[in-house]
Amino acid sequence: MCGIVAYVGSNNVYPILIKGLKRLEYRGYDSAGVSIGNQNRFLQYKQKGKVSDLEEYISKKDCNGSIGIGHTRWATHGVPNQTNAHPHTSGDGKLSLIHNGIIENYTSIKKALESKGHIFKSDTDTEVLVHLIEDVKNHEKVDLFEAVRIALDQVIGAYAIVVMELGVEDELITARKGSPLVIGIGRDEYYIASDAAPIIEY
Repeated sequence: MCGIVAYVGSNNVYPILIKGLKRLEYRGYDSAGVSIGNQNRFLQYKQKGKVSDLEEYISKKDCNGSIGIGHTRWATHGVPNQTNAHPHTSGDGKLSLIHNGIIENYTSIKKALESKGHIFKSDTDTEVLVHLIEDVKNHEKVDLFEAVRIALDQVIGAYAIVVMELGVEDELITARKGSPLVIGIGRDEYYIASDAAPIIEY
């Protein structure tokens, strides 16, 4: 099983993500990663192994920001490694996404996107999904919320996703079908997780 934790608000997001990922370790996983929105860039760090390995990898890196997503992955498509770990980014680098579940028709979607010029770096269905959302957003000229809605209409399978857009530091887009997802509502802040464990203290 995979784990999701995300936050948007006024607090520093990194401690929330790391603590949340540690509380999801019981679900089983083989890699972990985070993506933090920092003005016009994503601070994205991924590592094979335990959350503690990720924490050590990040220890001397920039991790400032008040919006971010984190994930623990149990490999389904592609071997456990840094490339296949979540989060995944769109081809233009403007979207970052985490995903629990399986996109059953990802192969046909991937072929269609490749015919349009999309290039994939990983073996995952998740990277295909974020490229699909990017493709819809750019060709339909819609905002991220609508792009996610349209893209998910083309998807067969189960999912819980959280998507973040570069330069947008007050909004996360999330959706679920057949996979659990919890949203915690605070004072001008929001927590998202695959179960209550990472966010219950807030």
